[in-house]
Parts: sequence; C-alpha cells; structure tokens
Amino acid sequence: MFYGLNKFVKNILPKTLFYRALLIVAVPVIVLQLVISFVFFDSLWIKTNKGMTKAVVNEINTFIKVYNDEIYDKNEITNLFSVYQDLNIEFIEDKNFDYRYDERWFSPIDRTLRRELKSRYGTSEFWFNTTGYKELIDIRIKYQEGYFKFLIPRDRVTSSSARIFALWITVPALIMVFISLIFLKNQTRPITKLAKAAEKFGKGEEIEEFKPSGASEIRQAGYEFDKMRKRIIRHLNQRSEMLSGISHDLRTPLTRMKLQIAFIKEKELANKLSEDINEMEKMLNEYLQFTSSAYLEKDEMFDLSELIQNIIKKYNNDNISLKVPSKIYINGRKNLIRRCINNLIDNAIKYGDKVVVDLNKNNNNLFLKIEDDGPGIPIKEYDNVFKPFYKIDKGRADSKSSVGLGLSIASDIIRSHGGNIKLEKSSLNGLGVKIFLPV
Repeated sequence: MFYGLNKFVKNILPKTLFYRALLIVAVPVIVLQLVISFVFFDSLWIKTNKGMTKAVVNEINTFIKVYNDEIYDKNEITNLFSVYQDLNIEFIEDKNFDYRYDERWFSPIDRTLRRELKSRYGTSEFWFNTTGYKELIDIRIKYQEGYFKFLIPRDRVTSSSARIFALWITVPALIMVFISLIFLKNQTRPITKLAKAAEKFGKGEEIEEFKPSGASEIRQAGYEFDKMRKRIIRHLNQRSEMLSGISHDLRTPLTRMKLQIAFIKEKELANKLSEDINEMEKMLNEYLQFTSSAYLEKDEMFDLSELIQNIIKKYNNDNISLKVPSKIYINGRKNLIRRCINNLIDNAIKYGDKVVVDLNKNNNNLFLKIEDDGPGIPIKEYDNVFKPFYKIDKGRADSKSSVGLGLSIASDIIRSHGGNIKLEKSSLNGLGVKIFLPV
C-alpha cells in the first residue's frame, strides 16, 4: 500500500532539479498565504461583515418601528433616515409580496444577510438581492399591504480591508516567487552546463575550456570533472602516440622480412611466410584503426541519406538493395559514420549474397538496418562479437580474413554518438544489424 502511494507521489512530482527546488520554495509560501488568508477571513472579515450587516438590519428595524409610531410624520422620518443613515427608502403597495430569492451559497454577504434578516423578521417577511445593482444592495421588508424597499450602499455591509489585505499578501508572494525563480535558475544553470559538457565529452565531441560556476559544491564537481576529462584526453593521446611508435617499429622488421622472403628459393615456404606477414600487417592496421582517437574530428551537420548512397555506389554491386528516404540530416562525425557503415556492409557482402540497407526516421531517432542472407550468428554470440578481437570459429567463413574488430569499431562509433546497436535474425534468414541514432 505504502509502496504504491510512494510510487504515485514520485510519478506526479517534477523530474528536474529546477522545478523540484521551485516546489520546495513555492509550496511553503502558498500554504502560509492560505493559512493567513483563512485566519483573516474567519476571524476578522466574516466577524466584521457580520457586525456591519447586523447594524444595517437594526437600522432598518428601527426605521420600521419609528415609522409605525403615529406621533411622527412618516415623510419626515423617511427623509431623516435617508439623509443621516444613508438609506434609500421607498414604500411600495403590493399585497402579493414575493419572498422567494436566489441566494448565492458561496457568497459570505448573502449568508450573513439572510441569517440576520431571518432572525429579525422570520422566513417569509423579507427579500433581498445583492447582484441587481453594482454598488447597492436591494432589501425588501413586508409591511402591512405592501413592502419597504431599501437600497443600501454595498460598502455598508462589506469591509474594503479584505481587498487591500488580499492585495498585500498576494503581490509580495508573487514577487518573492519571481525572485526565487531567478535565483533558482542561476543555481541550476551550472548543473545543466556541467551535464551538457559531460554528455558532449561522452560522445567524443570537442569541449572548449570548461569553467565551473555556481555554488561551491557544484564548482567542486565541475573542477573534478574537468580534471578527469584532461586525464582521459592525456591517456588517449599517450596511447595514440605509443601505438604510432609501435606501428613504426613493427613495420620496419616486417619490411625486412618481406625482402628476405624474396631470396628464399622454396616457393611454398615463401608463400606461407608471406601470408603470415600480410596477416600481421592487416591485424596491425585494424588495431591502429580501432585505437585511433575519435576526438580529432569535429561534429558537423550532414546528409546521412546522401552518405549511404555514396557508400553503396562505390561497391557497384547489384545485390545491394537500398531503401533510403532523401535528405535526412544528422549532427555527428561524418568520417566515423562512414567507417561504421563500411564495416557493416563489408561484413554483409563477405558472408552473404544479398544485402538490404533500410533507413527510417521518426521524431526523435534514426533507424538504420543492414540485413544479409548469410549464415548468421548464434544468438548466444550476439554480445560477444562486439568484443575486440573476438572471432567465431563456427558459422562464419575464413577466420584468417578478419581479426575481429569490425563490429567493435562500429559499436564504439555508434555509442560515441549517443546511439545503440544490436543484432537480430534478418528477414533474409541471415544477420540483421539495427542501429539507433538520436536526431
């Protein structure tokens, strides 16, 4: 029960830090304003209106009693009450006095007025209307063969301090919430900036000099992120430099070995040694390609449809079917995307006869699917083939033709762009590669 309630509360709460902080600031202010308003409304405004309404009803009752006394001139009494008590009085002869009225239950004025008139005159001896006039209240009291019509200023039964009080508690609250919005925005902006920098760095994009800002804790996190970023870049540069040196050092003896093989008279042995050297060179080239730094290339906006079409044209293979809509743009590293698609199509052509390349787009993602009719890969090996240098001995052809880096390179490129790649059985009963890329 409590778990379900807790989950429900989490679902309705805002997800971002800015709105959560705003909720922490705004809720106490709103609750405080509601409590103050309720206390004021209950203890001051209602009681004040009740006293003012009671005084008006007493004046009406006094007028009727004096008017009923024969020793006073009735016109003179009416004029005196009109002048000094601010009561607009008129006697109307009407035997059929209609006491039914539409009381607004949500109006404190109507409730208080009904209660006071009922306690003084009974149920069927009065009628009133608080909405017929803008600044006046119409009250009618049954008298003999007709009724008295009293037009009373509205401010005689309502306190104007309620509006002033509501203004004074609402406007400062809104100002404080607005000021809180500004301060909260300034406090959450460094966190958003740090998150965007981390996202760009995670995708391999180049980041300008990051300057932490905000509260001390946020600045500390920013400084630590910047230190980590520089350490990772330094490590990648050292690795690239080391591998470049290894490449240079290894190519020299391999070249010497090729020259020495030329002097071997036994051709069968020479051919075997030459094949081993070629395989070593290919392994070395693919390893250097796999470990090359992706940070050297900057992001750019390019047409992915055009890129795929150009790649397919270079193969000049009628067995490759293409289903690509025109003008689908993506922001990324063009050469890396080209290398990824080349690796996947190379694998498809290598192990299958027919290849289908399909590109689709929705509001948030791009979907690229490359399918072949080859032998496929066992389901249990789907995760393993993305590991560097992993090769499947069964189900695929000549293991010497590959060093097991094609899918690893493709996976790293897609994930560095914030996407995902997965394998499945294709519609051609071969291998299907699905790529998801954010727009």
